[in-house]
Amino acid sequence: MTKLAAQLIVIAKAPVPGQVKTRLTPPFTPQEAARLAEAALTDTLEAAARAPFSRRVLALAGASSTLRGRRGVGAARGGWLPQAEWLPRGFEVTGQRGQGLDERIAAAFDDAYARLPVPVVLIGMDTPQVTPALLESVARPLARGEADAVFGPARDGGFWLLGLRRPDPSLILGVPMSQTHTGRGQLSRLLRASLRVRLAPELIDVDTAADAHEVALKAPDSRFAATLLGISGKRDPGRPVALSGPEALGGADVMAALDGDEVSLARAGSGGR
Repeated sequence: MTKLAAQLIVIAKAPVPGQVKTRLTPPFTPQEAARLAEAALTDTLEAAARAPFSRRVLALAGASSTLRGRRGVGAARGGWLPQAEWLPRGFEVTGQRGQGLDERIAAAFDDAYARLPVPVVLIGMDTPQVTPALLESVARPLARGEADAVFGPARDGGFWLLGLRRPDPSLILGVPMSQTHTGRGQLSRLLRASLRVRLAPELIDVDTAADAHEVALKAPDSRFAATLLGISGKRDPGRPVALSGPEALGGADVMAALDGDEVSLARAGSGGR
């Protein structure tokens, strides 16, 4: 497998009950929500491990200074340590620095690029349906110099992926995170910097129980789907659920909400700018 001149960061929270996926409780217990979070993280890491990146990093919130290097070697000092049997080989485990999520994302980009000056793709742990082929397709335009940024919108109005050919904190810092307009704000920041931006497909972030059932249907062979099925007492993983709440921006629709910015967007993996 020919490696891409690009690196991948998975930015994640340790799946500790009561500290992760709190919007899943209820209907799930904190322990069940943590099991689902761990399954989603496992699926994400396994997809990342099979994509041809030159370097892979797990930036784990709460990781101690001893949790460094490959496969999470070291003690977590009372925290959570990735299990060697499911943390794929070839990952470097680091901590996160910064206060707000925008600071932590910007710092993760900076740290990765300082270590290896090649394009950086960052994803979270909330899209267990992601595939190696999708990750490769979004990274390739960056590695080839055909795009300056790749943006993956999430259906809830945020984003599930951000890729930068040359990271710059000013592209991220100050973007309001965890809001229904986060994706619009982040994409607007990229476009106002006159970057050539490719759009990745829209994905569903697992934030609510309805999201969990819908993602399990889209990825029925995933560890996430199996875990959800086990928690649900071997019931059907779910059926399409009518979601409520604010309408989110995604895919090509996000262009219409950029207040008249003149932009050039293309789909990741397609030709053209």
